[in-house]
Amino acid sequence: MQIKEALIGIVGAENVSDDPQELATCSRDHSLSPARSPNYVARPQTAEEILKIVQLANETCVPLVPSSSKVHFNGGAIPNLGGIMVDLQRMNRVLYIDEYNRKARIEPGVTWAQLQKELAAKGFMPLFPLLPHAQKSALTSHLERERILIPRFEFDEPLLTTEVVWPRGEIMRTGAAIAGIGEDTGSVARGAFPHGPGLDWWRMFQGAQGTFGILTWGNVKIEYLPEVNKTFFMPFDDPNDAIEMIYRIGRKVIGYELLMLDSTNLASILADQWPDDFHKLKETLAPWTVILILSGAPILPEGRIEYEEETLQEIAKELSYSDLKTSLLGLPGAERKVVDLLRNAWPEDRTYWKWAAKGECQDLFFITTLDKTPMFIEAVGSVVVEHGYSVDDIGYYIQPIESSRACHCEFNFFYDPADPKEVAKITELYTDVARVALNLGAFYSRPYGILADMVYPRATGYTTMLKKTKGVIDPQNIMNPGRLCF
Repeated sequence: MQIKEALIGIVGAENVSDDPQELATCSRDHSLSPARSPNYVARPQTAEEILKIVQLANETCVPLVPSSSKVHFNGGAIPNLGGIMVDLQRMNRVLYIDEYNRKARIEPGVTWAQLQKELAAKGFMPLFPLLPHAQKSALTSHLERERILIPRFEFDEPLLTTEVVWPRGEIMRTGAAIAGIGEDTGSVARGAFPHGPGLDWWRMFQGAQGTFGILTWGNVKIEYLPEVNKTFFMPFDDPNDAIEMIYRIGRKVIGYELLMLDSTNLASILADQWPDDFHKLKETLAPWTVILILSGAPILPEGRIEYEEETLQEIAKELSYSDLKTSLLGLPGAERKVVDLLRNAWPEDRTYWKWAAKGECQDLFFITTLDKTPMFIEAVGSVVVEHGYSVDDIGYYIQPIESSRACHCEFNFFYDPADPKEVAKITELYTDVARVALNLGAFYSRPYGILADMVYPRATGYTTMLKKTKGVIDPQNIMNPGRLCF
C-alpha cells in the first residue's frame, strides 16, 4: 500500500495532503533555518490515529515531524529529511479545567489565544511567557520550557502530567495520570503530580523538539486571574543597578510578573502606531526598565498589595533608589496597558511585536545568573559592532527564574527577510554571538539549529547517553531525525 493511501485510511482523504503549495508552506518558519519540505501532511484528531501513523512510519521507515502551531519560530518543525508532517491543529480542545488543583488539560492544538479566552471565562489565566503569538500552541511553549513571567517557585515547571505516543508505537501517561486520566476517577490528584515511580518521564519530552514522542494532551498549571493590580516601572541607566533591584525583589518573593526590558523592546511592545510611536517612546524611555506587577489573590487582595508595596518601598530605600513609578512619561494608562498585554496573547489584529520593526526577528536565548547578564550584554555589543550592526537596534529581555536564582537572557536581532544580504548578515552575526556567549558560559537549554552543532560536541558524555536512550525509545529514528544530536 502507498503511504498516502495508508494515511487516508487512518485520518481520511480531507486530512491528508501532498499539495506542493501546502508542502512549501510547511518547509519554512520564522527562523534562519533553511527550507525543507515534507512529503505528506497528515492531520490526526485522536491519540489512536497518531498511534496508527507512528506504526505506519515504523513499518515503512518514513520520518515523522510533529507540528502543533500555525506559527513556528526556531526551525524545530522543519523536516530535515522529508517524510510525514503530523499536523496536530485539529486536536484543539481544552479538555478539562480543574479549579481545585489550578490546572487545565489541553490538547497540542490549543493556541494561547484560545486557552486565555476559555480560562478567563472561569476566572483563571494561563502562565504566559512574554507576549506569545496568538496562534502558537500553548502546550508546545511549555514543552519547549519557554520561561514564564512570574518567577516564583510554585509557578515554575508549568507542565505537569502528559499522554504521549512513543516512537515504538505505544501510548503512555506520566505521573499522576498513569493510573487513569483522573478527571473521571474521583482522585484528588487528577493528574496534578508529574513525578512517577523512579523517573520523571515528562522531562523526556521537554526541549526534545519532537524527537522522543508525540504528546496528545498535557496538564498545565493555571492561576487565578487577579482583579486588583498595581504596576511599577523602575527605570535604570545601568543594567547592574537594575539587576540588584531584581535580586532584592526576588528574595522578598513579592509580586507576580517581574521582568527587565531595554528601551527597544519596551517601545516595540507599547507602540500603537509604527514607526512614529516607536521612535518617540524609544527616545523617552530609560535604557533599561524593570517591570513589576503586584496582584491580589482572591482573598483580601488590597491587603496583599499594600503589604507588598511597603516591602518594595523598603527595598528602594535600602538601595537609595527614588524613582519608583506607577506610570510612564508620555504614555497615559501604561500601567493598565502593560497588565493587559502581559496576561494575554499578542492581539491577532496587530502585527506581532517582534516583526513590526523590520519584518522578522531572530532570538538568541540562554540560561545564566543575573549577575552575569551585564557581561553578556557587553560581549554581545562588541560582536555586533564588529559586524556593522547597530547596538541600538538590538532588543534585550531578562527574565528572572525562581525568585531570581537564575535568569533567561535573550537578545533579539531584527532584520528584513526579503533582503538576502541582510539575512546573510544576521546569520553570520547570530552564529558569532552564539559562539561568544557559549564560551562565556551561556547554557543553551534549547539548542536549535546551529546551536546544536555547537553544544553537543562539548558534552560528549551527555550526548552519548542521549543517543543510547534515543536508540531504545526510537530504534528506527523515525521521530524528527536530524534534530538535536540525532
